[in-house]
Amino acid sequence: MTTPPAARDTMKSIGIVQEGDPVLTQLTHPFELPREAAEAQEVVAALHAAANRATAVHTFSKGIGVAAPQIGVGRRAAIVRPAESDAITLLNPVVAEESPDTDEQFEGCLSFFDVRGKVPRPRMLRVKHQDLGGNWRTTTYTDGLARLVAHEVDHLYGVLYVTRMSPGSSTISVAEYKGTGQNWQYSPRSGA
Repeated sequence: MTTPPAARDTMKSIGIVQEGDPVLTQLTHPFELPREAAEAQEVVAALHAAANRATAVHTFSKGIGVAAPQIGVGRRAAIVRPAESDAITLLNPVVAEESPDTDEQFEGCLSFFDVRGKVPRPRMLRVKHQDLGGNWRTTTYTDGLARLVAHEVDHLYGVLYVTRMSPGSSTISVAEYKGTGQNWQYSPRSGA
């Protein structure tokens, strides 16, 4: 059974690089900040423009993220737009710590939008990242936001969510995916 290419073709038509393009599996190059601040700003603006195009053709109830490789740029920048809070810009992000407490939820990706897959992710993620002035900060993300951030940080290191799926599991078509439009569900964290 073949999945109709409609969603994939739509994402490609709005400038989202699709599965199979080598840029998606290559390590990105960090920005030298603040020296490359103007270039970083241009990439971030292009990421927001791509997210705007994507939200014009699809509703993202859980939030949306776009990483530079998804627009064909091999630099270390990503944005995350959570459903219920302000946009997050990640420049040169590095995962500093992740909780041993994980959960498994369905994820999708703009770069292969016709399928979804269940991915185990840490429920807490601490990420070091820079601002345009080159200053490092560390931000802690939990649950759904940790999932969104982890997905985008992975893109910057050439890792696609399908490689994070549990052994033996496979993607399912969007038609089979029954959770469309539903928020991820989290039970209280142990020790929280």
